[in-house]
Amino acid sequence: MKKFIASLLVAASACLTALTPAHAAGGASVPLDKFPTEKLHDTAALQRGAQLFVNYCLNCHAAAFMRFNRLKDIGLTEQQIKDNLLFTTDKVGDLMNVSLNARQAKDWLGATPPDLTVIARSRASHAGTGADYLYTYLRTYYRDETKATGWNNLAFPSVGMPHVLWELQGERRAIFEEVQDPHDPKKVTHAFKSFEQIKPGKMSAQEFDSAVGDLVAYLQWMGEPNQGLRVKLGVWVLLFLAVFTVIAWRLNAAFWKDVK
Repeated sequence: MKKFIASLLVAASACLTALTPAHAAGGASVPLDKFPTEKLHDTAALQRGAQLFVNYCLNCHAAAFMRFNRLKDIGLTEQQIKDNLLFTTDKVGDLMNVSLNARQAKDWLGATPPDLTVIARSRASHAGTGADYLYTYLRTYYRDETKATGWNNLAFPSVGMPHVLWELQGERRAIFEEVQDPHDPKKVTHAFKSFEQIKPGKMSAQEFDSAVGDLVAYLQWMGEPNQGLRVKLGVWVLLFLAVFTVIAWRLNAAFWKDVK
């Protein structure tokens, strides 16, 4: 029994370790930035995010559980989808697949690019929501010539994916500082301090953050397109149950008032 409990504790510890915030190159934890949740209710932001997703993500990453025509739910017409978001051979009713062969992708990139349909939901942890993680991840790329792709990431150290949005954000260098362990003076780690802009991008820092917010909002919406309707229905269901509880309570009192 003791061995069984010990094994459960070890497993729980491993799970917690896996769910801890990502670590930078020097080992310091990276807090997740808060995703601007108001963009989830902004139709224009969701539409801009869909356009960014198709232009920058859908080349390698599929969204195999989402159809193009579902974008009507965020205010796009069928003609707008055809004109702006479809490739030549795609149809409005098609799934968001990619032509990249999975086996070839693994040989070329070292791993098969994951499907992004529910990526925002899958990245949720005790450190923050999946949207928080993606919002931080897409904004913390920096140049690192020691990596095969030439890029590294604070939220996902040694990430295999290059910075696909670098033209928008530009190129940056990460500055780390030495931090001495107060409990062990001989132990020194390198903590992230700031970014230094090497080459400017097409967007300012504020514009890029807003664009990433749009993209993450779309990814969050794509993981559960009915989320808004579900929340609205949930509110009405709770109100109904509250009213019905009062009615049931008074009926119960009326039925049993003459019983001693």
